[in-house]
Amino acid sequence: MSSEPRAAKRTRMRPENLVRATYEHPLAQEYARTGGPWDIPSLDALLSDPDDEGTATVVANLAGGLRERGVEPGDVVCWQAANSPPVVSMYRACWRIGAIAAPVHHALGANETAALVARLAPRVQVAWSDVPLRALPGTLDLDAVDSKGEPALQQWSDPSALAALLFTSGSSGAPKGVLHTQRSLGYKALLMAKVHGLGRDDAVLMPAPLAHISGLLNGVTLPGVVPFKRVLMSRWDPEHALELIEREQVTFMIGPPTFFVSLISAPGFSPARVASLRLVSSGGAGVTEAFVEDAGARLGCVVKRTYGSTEAPTIATSGPHDNRSNAARHDGRAVGAVLLRVSDGGELWVQGPELFSGYLDAEETAAAVIDGWFRTGDLASIDADGWLRIVGRIKDVIIRGGENIAAAEIEDVLERHPSIAQAVAVGYPDRLMGERVCAFVVVRDGAFDLDACRAWFAAQGVTKFKTPEQVVTVDALPSLATGKPDRARLRADATSRYPI
Repeated sequence: MSSEPRAAKRTRMRPENLVRATYEHPLAQEYARTGGPWDIPSLDALLSDPDDEGTATVVANLAGGLRERGVEPGDVVCWQAANSPPVVSMYRACWRIGAIAAPVHHALGANETAALVARLAPRVQVAWSDVPLRALPGTLDLDAVDSKGEPALQQWSDPSALAALLFTSGSSGAPKGVLHTQRSLGYKALLMAKVHGLGRDDAVLMPAPLAHISGLLNGVTLPGVVPFKRVLMSRWDPEHALELIEREQVTFMIGPPTFFVSLISAPGFSPARVASLRLVSSGGAGVTEAFVEDAGARLGCVVKRTYGSTEAPTIATSGPHDNRSNAARHDGRAVGAVLLRVSDGGELWVQGPELFSGYLDAEETAAAVIDGWFRTGDLASIDADGWLRIVGRIKDVIIRGGENIAAAEIEDVLERHPSIAQAVAVGYPDRLMGERVCAFVVVRDGAFDLDACRAWFAAQGVTKFKTPEQVVTVDALPSLATGKPDRARLRADATSRYPI
């Protein structure tokens, strides 16, 4: 679809317009059989909200208002807003009438926002609070969308309809538009409620943007299918998070290590304030064995590793009966009907009912999905018992003197050091070796310099060429909106510090 300027044609994104961006899953018939993983109702029929008796009325009025403004099944509805209950209602209003929800991250700048909206060509675009989307022509305020006539009371009945278009948040390159159906999202929420052992007495704290897959699944659909209480944050603030955990008796959190490292380091932190927590599921780069053990001890709850992506959410984790030592050393085991495979080149490939339906751009879909297998771009290994270990991103491999070095391996060694709270390893250019290794570290206490680094790597028996050649101590690692480390920024920092 990238070959045609969507903004100019204003082509509405109905299913027939997206055929080039989707693919027929080889196992679709098996998934869709009676009683199979996809034999579920539509999303709106699955969800409820115990926290707000008026939610049903709000959803019906919003859905009716969208319909009055010409939104039909398959049309895109775009919005931009920080995390709040109305965002949850907007998702559900779209799903009620078979529309495609396309949230844009509220922290994006004006140019980025305009570019994404142009790619989406939405039928309706909505903004509340002070966000860049407000400046674009035709943007409506949330209050203006409420139905002035007939609220939409009848729930959409086709779970195969496209439900959401989410943009990836990579550290480099243009974000990709990822398409999910109602049944892929519904299946995943139902499965993860069982995998995490969640019940009505639980409460989730969700600081990740609801515009991203983690926020959508764990802040919108998962609390709706159980149901249990959701506590939303508009932005991550560790002091405020402590207040919310204590006041709302939060039991469950999910996010990258950055959230929990800063939570534990907050001036007001104490074990008593987080005593209600029973489960933390952490994914993304930097989830090491050392982090799992340290965070679990300090938070006084189970901390486990989880692996997934926008395209294939939460495909591996551990369960309550798994060996905790194994779980700490690995990124989990396949959950549900998902299939995992490691290619000859070491890349993890995935099939499963939670898999996305394709990218907005057809060429990107063709490059990423081969014979029904999604190529994740992650380097991985799977042992005889099915435990998955992510050893790095293909693009995060540092090539030093012809030797491939996985950044994740270096970070794992660094975070075993008792003084280091968090670490990221990046490559920077070098005329002789091609690239050299620079480590950025957040020091918990004591000191950690290049000499200490060399001594530690030697004591751990790590091959000498993998030992960082520069160490930079920082108060905090720069992060993307999802909380993942901003590796592009760190690579640029290292390159400017140590020029060729």
